[in-house]
Amino acid sequence: MSFKRSDRVGDVIKEEIASMILHGEIKDPRIGFVTITHVELTPDLKEAKVFFSQIGSEEDKKKSRNGLNNASGYVRRNLAKRLTLRHIPTVQFVFDESLEYSERIEKVIKDMKEGGSL
Repeated sequence: MSFKRSDRVGDVIKEEIASMILHGEIKDPRIGFVTITHVELTPDLKEAKVFFSQIGSEEDKKKSRNGLNNASGYVRRNLAKRLTLRHIPTVQFVFDESLEYSERIEKVIKDMKEGGSL
């Protein structure tokens, strides 16, 4: 199975950004306890969507997204120092709704089983 270069670079970027957050390098009080789930890069490696998840209210998630996007320049500069890429992609943080989606599906299936529909 072959992987695209954008997938490999995305994994490295994910690890670096997660490390920055874990070690408190991004010092924005709006950012809560977030987890970087994955990174989608354009094929030309110039733009990166960084998906994150967070447990909490919609307001907390919005604050974290705004704080992360506000720190995107800092993140990009640090990626330039840590990675040996010709061009460092612009970074946009997006809330990853896949966890909430899977929880809703599990709840529907559970309700159907309990109701005898399955």
